[in-house]
Amino acid sequence: MQLKLSAFRLTFAPILLVAPFFLWGTAMVAMKGVIPHTTPLFMAGVRLLPAGVLILIAAAFMGRPQPKTWAAWLWIALFALVDGTLFQGFLAEGLVRTSAGLGSVMIDSQPLAVALLSLWLFQERIGFWGWLGLALGVTGISLIGLPDEWIFHLLDSGANITLGNWQDLFASGEWLMLLAALSMAVGTVLIRFVCRHTDPVTATGWHMILGGLPLWGFSSIVESQQWQNLGASDLAALGYATVFGSAIAYGLFFYFASSGSLTSLSSLTFLTPIFALLFGNLFLSEVLSPLQWLGVFLTLISIYLINQRDTLAGHNNTINIGDQANIQQPVLESSAKKFNPVGTRD
Repeated sequence: MQLKLSAFRLTFAPILLVAPFFLWGTAMVAMKGVIPHTTPLFMAGVRLLPAGVLILIAAAFMGRPQPKTWAAWLWIALFALVDGTLFQGFLAEGLVRTSAGLGSVMIDSQPLAVALLSLWLFQERIGFWGWLGLALGVTGISLIGLPDEWIFHLLDSGANITLGNWQDLFASGEWLMLLAALSMAVGTVLIRFVCRHTDPVTATGWHMILGGLPLWGFSSIVESQQWQNLGASDLAALGYATVFGSAIAYGLFFYFASSGSLTSLSSLTFLTPIFALLFGNLFLSEVLSPLQWLGVFLTLISIYLINQRDTLAGHNNTINIGDQANIQQPVLESSAKKFNPVGTRD
C-alpha cells in the first residue's frame, strides 16, 4: 500500500508543478476581454482579496496553523507589499499601457532575477547548463512575445533601435512590467524567509488579503466606474482568474517555493506565455507564427536544461526504489523534491 501511495504521488507530481503556470496562462486569456470594461487597480484587487479569503478557508479545513508571532506578521506584511500590492499593481497598470506580447516577455523574464537572488542568498547551483537554459528561455519568450517585424529588423540591421524608440516603449508601460517582474522575483525569494516563521499556505492567503486592500484603497481614490460596465461574461472571467488563476495557482506556487530549487521552479514561468498563446489560439482564434513556434520549442528546451542541469553536468543524485517507498511527506512537498533532482539548499 505504501509503494502504491508513493507511485501515485510521483505520477501526479509534474501535473501539480505545472498547474500554476497553466492556470496563470489561461487566466490571462480570460482577462483579455475584461480589461476594457473595468479599471486596473480594481481588477488587481479582485484577483487578490477574494482569492486570499478562499486560501485561508482551505487552510482552516486543512488544519494549517495561523501566524502567531510579530516576526511572522512582519514578514507577511513585507511579502504582501512586494508580491501583492507592488506586483499586481505594476502588472495591472502595465497591461493597459503596453502590448500584450512585449509585456509578456518582460514579466516572464523574472526567472533570471530569481536565479541571481537564489545564487546570492541560498547558493543554489546554476552552472553552465542552467545559464544556457535561462538564456534560451529568454530567447524563446522573446520570439513568442515580440512582433515578428521587430525581430527581422534586428536581424537585418543589428540592434539599431534609436534611443527615442526605447523612450517611447518605456513611456507606454514596459517599465511597469519590468518592475512587476522584479517584484514577483523578490516575492518568490521572500517566501523562504516567511516560512521560517509561519505556514506557507496561510502566509499566502494573508499576503493576498493585505496586499489587495491598498489596491482597492487606491482604486477608490483615483479610479471610477470600476464595476458598472461588467457583464455576465466579464464576471465569469473574473471568477476564473480569482479562483483558479490566483487562489489555486498562487497557493501551489508558493507552497513549492517554500522548499526546493527556486531557480528550477521559477523557470517553469516560461510556460505561462505558451499556455496563453495556445489557449488564445483555441478560444480567440489567435494564430501562431513560425517564429512563435520556434520560441515555444526553445522555451521547452530551456526548462529541461534548467531542471536537469546537475544531471547534465554529471552530478549524480539518484533515489533508490526502497527510499521512494519510505516517503512520508505530503504530495506537494514530495513532488517538489522529485521534480527538482538537484541538491537544493533550504
